[in-house]
Amino acid sequence: VCDGGNLDCGSGLLLIIRKAVNDVPPGGILEIRSTEISVREDLPAWCRMTKNPYLGWAPDPAHNKYFVRKGGEVQPETAAADQQARDYRWQCRVRWAEGMQCTVYCRNHSWAVGQPASFDVEDAAPSAVEYVLGALGACLAMGFQIHASRRGIQVEALEIALSGQIDNIFVFLGVEQEGHSGFRTISGTLYVQADAEEEVLADIWQHTLAVSPVTSTLARPVTMDIALRQVF
Repeated sequence: VCDGGNLDCGSGLLLIIRKAVNDVPPGGILEIRSTEISVREDLPAWCRMTKNPYLGWAPDPAHNKYFVRKGGEVQPETAAADQQARDYRWQCRVRWAEGMQCTVYCRNHSWAVGQPASFDVEDAAPSAVEYVLGALGACLAMGFQIHASRRGIQVEALEIALSGQIDNIFVFLGVEQEGHSGFRTISGTLYVQADAEEEVLADIWQHTLAVSPVTSTLARPVTMDIALRQVF
C-alpha cells in the first residue's frame, strides 16, 4: 500500500509511487491511496508512460484507492525522473531595487526583501532574516500537514510561532568582530487541531523536523560557493 495523503501527482506523489512500485514484484498490484481528486485524471497517464497497467480506482470514506499492476522492471523514464529529482537545483535571482530593499525572483514569483538589521515595528518589506524564519515555519507547516495526511489524520487548523536570536548583529554592521551574524537560537511552538492523540501528533512532528529541507539546511554545514563577477 502506498499512502499519498493529500498529495497530487505534481507535488511529490509520483516520486512516492515510483519508490513503492520498485518494491512490488513484476505482475504484483500496488494500492495507492490519496484524497486528492486530480489523481483520478493524472495517474492513468503516468501508468501509460511507464508501462504499469492502471487497473482502476475505488472510493473509500477516508480516501480514494487506485490500483496499478507492475508491468516489469523499472522503466528508463522512471529511473531518469528519479535522478532528475535528486539532481534538481533550486534557483533564484536577487536584484537590488533601491535604498534598503531588494527584489527576489524565482520561477513565476517575486517579492521584496528589506535589510537584515531592521528593528522598526513597521517596514516596507520583511527583513532577510525574517524570511529565513518564515521559510522554516512554512516548510514545517506544510511538511506536518503532508505527513499527517499520509497517516490518515485530518488537520483542521495549524499555526507555528517562531522566534530567533542573532548571535551578534553588530558583526553584520561592521562595528564589532566577536561572534557571528547568524542565528544563535531558533525556538517556537506548533499549535495544531487534528483528529488524533497528542502522542501520535508529537511523533509526526518529530518526523517533520527530521526530514524538513529547511531545518536540515539550518542545522547542518552547507558548502557555499558564491562568487563575484564585475559587469560593465
